[in-house]
Amino acid sequence: MLALLLGFPAALAAQRAPAHPTMTMSDSMQMSGMADHAMDGSMDMNMMKHMYLSPVRTPTHADSVRAMKVAMELKRAIAKYQDTAAAVADGYRMFAPGVKNQRVYHFTNYRHAFGEAFRFDPAKPTSILYTRDAQGTFHLVGAMYTMPKRASLDKLNERVPLSIARWHRHVNWCVPKKGDARRFTERKNGAPLFGPESPIATKQACADVGGRFLADPLGWMVHANVFEGNDLGTIWGDTEHGHMHMQ
Repeated sequence: MLALLLGFPAALAAQRAPAHPTMTMSDSMQMSGMADHAMDGSMDMNMMKHMYLSPVRTPTHADSVRAMKVAMELKRAIAKYQDTAAAVADGYRMFAPGVKNQRVYHFTNYRHAFGEAFRFDPAKPTSILYTRDAQGTFHLVGAMYTMPKRASLDKLNERVPLSIARWHRHVNWCVPKKGDARRFTERKNGAPLFGPESPIATKQACADVGGRFLADPLGWMVHANVFEGNDLGTIWGDTEHGHMHMQ
């Protein structure tokens, strides 16, 4: 599965430099591709080791109003992307087109992703999100916003209230050593040896398999499922990550 991960997905696009000073751009692209793909499946115990969620804040009426305002602006802006051809025409590109059975398909605009590091425009998300039915038809479900990992919780909260949505980062990765990216496909006991689906989540365990440990390699992400429902819980409730514990 991991051998099919191609392209430069949203997770890192908001940072035009490698995610770690010892990583090449190729490594960064591969890693963020793995993270983006991993988000599309159901989380297991291994993947839970590699997830960090923003803390929950006490909700206020003002938070709810602001979160709904962002969602409605987003919904109006991306309604024109019901057909993926319209998204492609506006600069969004499908992540991992060779992977035919993704739970959610990400179409990413890398210019928007870079811009999100400096400004927040609810109408210009990093990625447009789709599901695909048995007949192969894409259905628009929402979008994804990103922020660099250096962003503070207060900065995240300014964009989408932390009392309403939980941003997430991928953490505690073991990756191949520099220049040895082919090892990304290695498996042990049926599980990937490297990346967000690996059981390895400590520096020592990573060293034991000849890898590099990256405690915090990627940026912040949050999904807004504005075409899945009209209530805040459905729009901002992250069903893939909501059950995970804070580190």
